[in-house]
Parts: sequence; C-alpha cells; structure tokens
Amino acid sequence: MNFLEPIVLDGLASLLWPFCRIGAFLMAMFIFGGGTVPARVRLLMALTITVCMIGSIPKVPANPELFSLDGILTTISQILVGAGLGFMTQFLAQAFIIAGQAVAMQTGLGFASMVDPVSGTNAPVVGQFFNVLTTLIFLALDGHLVFMRLLLFSFETIPVGPQIFTPQELTYLIYFGAVMFQGALAMAISAICTMLVVNFTFGVMTRAAPQLNVFSMGFAVSMAAGLLVLWYCLTAFMGNFTLVINALMESTCSLMGTSCSGVW
Repeated sequence: MNFLEPIVLDGLASLLWPFCRIGAFLMAMFIFGGGTVPARVRLLMALTITVCMIGSIPKVPANPELFSLDGILTTISQILVGAGLGFMTQFLAQAFIIAGQAVAMQTGLGFASMVDPVSGTNAPVVGQFFNVLTTLIFLALDGHLVFMRLLLFSFETIPVGPQIFTPQELTYLIYFGAVMFQGALAMAISAICTMLVVNFTFGVMTRAAPQLNVFSMGFAVSMAAGLLVLWYCLTAFMGNFTLVINALMESTCSLMGTSCSGVW
C-alpha cells in the first residue's frame, strides 16, 4: 500500500495548503471576519471556495512532506499570505469608521453609541452607519468577488511554498495604513472646520452679549449644524469611497506583485 502514500499526500497537500490561505483570508476579511459570521460558517465557505478554485490553482510542489519542517513552514506561510490579503480589506472599513467617529465627536453626536459587533467595544452610531454604508457599497460593486479573484491570482504571483512577502512588499501595508488615515481625514475635515466656525461664532456672541444663555442655545444649534454637516458628508461619501478603494486595490496588487488592470 506504500505506492498509494504519495498519491494521498499529493491530493491532501493540493487541498490543504490552498484551504489554509483561503481560510485565513476569510477570517481576516472585514465582511466575513469578526463575530458577525460564525467561525464554522467561514470554514465551510473556505472549504467550498477551495473546492471550486482547485482546478485553477497551480499545482503544489511534487512529493510534499506535510509533517516536515518545510511542510510546516509552508502551512504557516499560506496562513500569513491569506491573512495579509484579508487584512488589507480591514483598512477600507476602518477608514470610514474613523471618519464617522471624528464627525460624531465634532458634531456632538458622539454620545449616541452602540456596541460594535466586530470588535465588541462601544463605537459612535455615526461610525457604525458609515461602516454599514461601506459594506453595502462594497458588496454592490462586487468587491468581495474582486478580492476572491485577487486571491486566486495570488497563487500565481506567490506560489504555494515556504516563501512569503518580501520586506519591500510589506511596505505597502504601511503605505495603505497612511492612506486609511488620509481618507478618514478627507471625509471628516468638513465637519471639523464647520464645527470650529460654529464654536468660534458662539464664543464671539458670548463675548459680545454675555446675557445670552449660550449653554441652552449652543447644544441645539451645534446639533442642527452637525446634522447638516453629516448630510453634506454623505453627499461626498461615494467620491471618498472611490479614492480609498482605488488606493486599496493598488496597494493590494503591489503587495501581490501584479497589475490591477482588468481586475476591478
């Protein structure tokens, strides 16, 4: 029966190592990751996607030794590659969550908070609202399918083996982290400037007419101005989403060492 051993190990490796990369990707992806989707469902999705992709994935190294040091390093590298690609999508969601938190804090809407089902911490409702909008737009544009295609391309640019991202490729993770904060600031800068002008105006009114009860008027006016600013931010939401998603695609393709032409 020894002649069956290489066949069984080859078939197991051709399924196990792609499954590790795809499973790690789904565990780290911002839509399917966290506590919103049960772990068993994600594992079942990973197994189903692996079976569907197995015909398009390049063959794994011949005569694999799954339980050797090289096999263990290969398994770890597949998990890290999949988690790295999935982690890139987290930047997209966090950019708009940070923007929503900044808008909420500046407009006086920060007191309205709820438990974030992903992180388990309290977060302003405005940030969660932006997160829901980001998720819906991402799904409406088939962003999850685009990243599945990128995941399939990754098996060609980063073949199954003990190798992993180079230090130069890892710099794109840091680069897009900066882009995340830039996108959040671009989204919230109008609210910050508007509320600065409103607060400055109330300061001048208090100085000019001390008899005015600013504490009774200020909160209502600030709230009304905050709602108007929030409406203005929503009108520019799609433009900011386009800028962030384009930067995300460029960083992800650069991380994989491939071109984004024909992917998005």
